[in-house]
Amino acid sequence: MRERFVACLLSFLFFVPAVHASGGGGGEEPNWLGFAWRFFNFLVLAGILYWLLAAKIKTLLAGRREGIKTALAEAVSAREEAEKKFRESSEKLDKAMEEIEKLGEMIRSQGLAEKERLLEETRKAAAKMREDTETRLEQEFGKAVRDLRIEAVRLSTQMAEELIRRHIRAEDHETIVKDTIEKAAKSS
Repeated sequence: MRERFVACLLSFLFFVPAVHASGGGGGEEPNWLGFAWRFFNFLVLAGILYWLLAAKIKTLLAGRREGIKTALAEAVSAREEAEKKFRESSEKLDKAMEEIEKLGEMIRSQGLAEKERLLEETRKAAAKMREDTETRLEQEFGKAVRDLRIEAVRLSTQMAEELIRRHIRAEDHETIVKDTIEKAAKSS
């Protein structure tokens, strides 16, 4: 787009004097006063446009920059929160593992003091408890992972909704609705 504008401007600057020079008017002198007056008008117009639009453009760009900074800060905080929840779940898992190990040691120490019959029963009970505890631990771990994923999805959705609400304009909304209606009409 910019290259086309530059090409058009250059062709205008080169062809207008050539057309004017080929006019065959004879001994006409260049009109320097008219040129100076047009140049002055151009400078005044450019100055007014700069005076009117420069502050608005700077404000627009600064607002956009702040919006991006805010969105990045929110994303970082959401990530840190998710990492914190993951660490807490890992700590709970470690504590559960320690409890399982303590339970196994207690069962072993009691089993040694018992008679042979009680020792056999204790071993069977310990194996059953370990299996149940591992199953429960796997279920709890799976639940914790699902909860973390659900929370991450919820936070991501919430952040996306906030970003869309902040950045979507009425024209964008109308365009989306029209596109959806056109696609629905074409598919049916």
